[in-house]
Amino acid sequence: MAKFEVYQSGKKSEFRFRLKADNGQTILSSEPYSSKAACLNGISAVKKNAKDPKRVTKTQTPGKMFRFAVTAGNNEVIGISQNYKSETGRDNGIDSVKRNAARAEIKEIIK
Repeated sequence: MAKFEVYQSGKKSEFRFRLKADNGQTILSSEPYSSKAACLNGISAVKKNAKDPKRVTKTQTPGKMFRFAVTAGNNEVIGISQNYKSETGRDNGIDSVKRNAARAEIKEIIK
């Protein structure tokens, strides 16, 4: 089953999340948050905004890789995808986030 993992990054005061698909592959990662509560709010924002095409931004890296970001209503980036070799791969990643985000459980990996 798809899940959001909440964890602390290198700095113990920073919290992040990643959305993993049913197959365990990470399909979306967050920027750092200053608190666990803010991180959980970010997850709620992904669940709310992931299905709205206006909230998904497609980009291409200088190295000709493809990626996407999910944004909130205020246009702040909530989560960023991995790099994909093709536009089709990126579009499949977007579809996966749309399918998985709303029903994903939240698992805390905080030590």
